[in-house]
Amino acid sequence: MHSPQLQSFSIAGHSVAPGSAKDISIPVSTMATGYDSHLAVRVLHGAQPGPAIFISGAIHGDEIIGTAIIQRLAHELDPALLSGTIILVPVSNIFGFVSHSRYLPDRRDLNRSFPGNSNGSLAGQLANVFFSEIVSRTTLGIDIHSAAVHRYNLPQIRIASGSARLLELAMAFAAPVVIESPLRDGSLRALAKEHGVEMLLLEAGEALRFDDLSIETGTSGVLRVLAHLKMLDLSDNLLELGTPARSKKTQWVRSARGGVVHIAKTSGDAVREGDLLATVAGLFGEEPEGIYSPTDGIVIGHATLPVVHQGDALFHIACVTNPERVGERIETYTDAVMASDPDEFAEALLDEDEVL
Repeated sequence: MHSPQLQSFSIAGHSVAPGSAKDISIPVSTMATGYDSHLAVRVLHGAQPGPAIFISGAIHGDEIIGTAIIQRLAHELDPALLSGTIILVPVSNIFGFVSHSRYLPDRRDLNRSFPGNSNGSLAGQLANVFFSEIVSRTTLGIDIHSAAVHRYNLPQIRIASGSARLLELAMAFAAPVVIESPLRDGSLRALAKEHGVEMLLLEAGEALRFDDLSIETGTSGVLRVLAHLKMLDLSDNLLELGTPARSKKTQWVRSARGGVVHIAKTSGDAVREGDLLATVAGLFGEEPEGIYSPTDGIVIGHATLPVVHQGDALFHIACVTNPERVGERIETYTDAVMASDPDEFAEALLDEDEVL
């Protein structure tokens, strides 16, 4: 008699046999055209027992770096070699993804709409389906975000504070920085915690853009977590990337005037209090004004658009001790990842919300 863990995995009225994969379209709502909308998922149900987890991207429709990471994982993962079950959701916000928008057509933020309602707004319906069909069937989620348009985030893992287990998983992921950040009402992370589902949130890259560092960091990080959970045996093939830096506090730095900005620091750079981050001047370069770091730390996010208004967020800094040492580690990490040929790296291994 088979163990219950080796039975078929059921989701949205479909069954997935042990050791197999299946693509499933989960109905969400009816659009103005009269056509039904669906959430596309791939279920990898392992041949051996283990935990059930989900990996999701583009909960904000323009944060497409998660889509690229999940595409890579879908190519690399083999359910015949897997212990446990993985639900891949390359695009959570299917409506914003099509329109290149963070939001849904009803202008709501999906990541402020949980738990949702089957009879509610479009965002509420999608949130309800996502939770009932995806989150409720798992014990761990890895949700992948990026910075907003015209911003870039250094790859970083964000976790709820006070959880030794989440910290353990975050360190196994081995992104350059681990940040303990608060949960927000209506967010996927907040709802998951209420129902005992652990969550790692990867922030990496820029909206509507792919970049190799973010994709390689996300792919290798997920595989590291799977290996740590004994879902895959990949430990001998993973790059040694060092210990992530840890931070419990971050700080935004805003432009004191409008104009054209010339940045002196970018994501990954170490800074000390008083260091020059950027200079903002008028249209003719007149009256330049320096923007300085208010704290010791590491730049984990920066604006990429040189045209700014007074009050625009220019830099996001994670407060850390020994920032120079952390900066050297991040530089070594970046060199190690980017020195690997993407195809070669993938074969060997066989990116929270912005304050605007």
